[in-house]
Amino acid sequence: MNTTLQVRIDKKTKNKAQKVFKDMGIDMSSGIKLFLSRVINTESIPFIPITKNGFSEEEETNILKEIMEAKKTGKVYSSVDEAFGDVLKKKTRKI
Repeated sequence: MNTTLQVRIDKKTKNKAQKVFKDMGIDMSSGIKLFLSRVINTESIPFIPITKNGFSEEEETNILKEIMEAKKTGKVYSSVDEAFGDVLKKKTRKI
């Protein structure tokens, strides 16, 4: 027995998805069925969801923690020249 699934989505997203599916030789319904079948088979979303910045939620959380830690313990420079001078000194010492 078949059932109907209604999804509210903005027109731009719908049109872009339809074009991708059309280029693949399938219709929107078949594309969504493929996606749902994959969700069932893998018991998960078949891709890693990313934030608007292009990172996974975990990666972005870690980056934000590092930024907060750097703000607490990091060195503050009064000019770009001072920052570059410090970086160049550190680089020279490692060589």
